[in-house]
Formats: sequence, C-alpha cells, structure tokens
Amino acid sequence: MDVSHHYDADVASAVFRNLLDQHQWASLEIRSLPGLPRPMIRGLPPRLLYLHPDDQIAALAYEKSTGTRAQHDAEFEWVLAVHLAEKWTLSNFAAVMDALPEARNGAKRIVLAALHNDSTVVYYIVQEGMIKPRQN
Repeated sequence: MDVSHHYDADVASAVFRNLLDQHQWASLEIRSLPGLPRPMIRGLPPRLLYLHPDDQIAALAYEKSTGTRAQHDAEFEWVLAVHLAEKWTLSNFAAVMDALPEARNGAKRIVLAALHNDSTVVYYIVQEGMIKPRQN
C-alpha cells in the first residue's frame, strides 16, 4: 500500500479510545490481519449500525403486520482507523476488504474512522460492491 504508515499505531489507539469512551463499544481489540500492514479494530457497537435494504423492507412489513418494531441485535464490526492526511485509493480499500474474514451474509463492510489533528473522529460505513437503494 502506498499509504503512510507512521500514523498507524497512534491513530488506531486514538480511535479505539473514542469508540470505547464516546460511543460505548464493547469487546474492543486491535488486531493484525494477514496481508495488511496496519492494525484493524474489531468491536461490538451498542446498537446495530447498518441494516441492509432488504432487511429494512422486511422490518417495515413486520412492524406493519404486528404493530411492534423488529428487534435487530448489534453485530461485531471491523474498523479501519486512518488519519485525514493519508491518501487512500480504491486498491487500498480493496486490499482491506480482501484481508477481512468472510462475512456472514457474504457482503463485506468496514467502519472507516477518519481521525483529524484535533482528535475529532468521523465514521463512515464502507461496503464492498454495489448495494441497491432502499425502496420507499
């Protein structure tokens, strides 16, 4: 990867602390994955972060027929901590997706955590491939 590596450990530690202290994630760990030169964070958010559009449709149908909301438990997530000054390419992201273990439903995703110099962290969901939009 042509991404700067001198940030890696400090950036991962800062994001780890942010997830723990500000967002109440549980079971957090910093892990090395084969094929990746930087660490990834794995943890359990306090609630589900992403619901696939097909599952959203099923949840709405369930709520309409029963009058109660469908329960969706949180899932373990992989977090890629990067510094805002780093330059990432599609091939860099593809290498990260390739290094992840197989996903339960086949679709791989990460939470991209972009750390700014003032310690602000912004989070994005990044998925492999195309995801169809939710139907309204």
